[in-house]
Amino acid sequence: MISKHDKIDYLEFPSRDLAASKTFFSAVFGWTFTDYGPDYTAFSDAGIDGGFYAADLASSSANGSALVVFYSDNLDATQRNIEAAGGLIVKPIFSFPGGQRFHFTEPAGNEFAVWSNNLADE
Repeated sequence: MISKHDKIDYLEFPSRDLAASKTFFSAVFGWTFTDYGPDYTAFSDAGIDGGFYAADLASSSANGSALVVFYSDNLDATQRNIEAAGGLIVKPIFSFPGGQRFHFTEPAGNEFAVWSNNLADE
């Protein structure tokens, strides 16, 4: 068994709209949620567990927030799913050494990114 000692174990994000965040991440990434009162919801099935707390803020790399980056086997398909669920593409697909990625905000305004080393999407 791999020790959890000194490893990242849980992530928490602000959300201006908990219901919208839950709907979005359930639809796009298949996350499941457990509510703990009206101001907090925990997620699982994301590769790491975490939660969203009610706040008037949103995380953005432009404001110094850490950027959580998802991996995708097909950037175009993931981008379509994000847009269909109400996400906004804030940096279109671009190449970098080793792959491609794009940035998006979910309906509550938090910024995330998706990358792939599968360049077949070009």
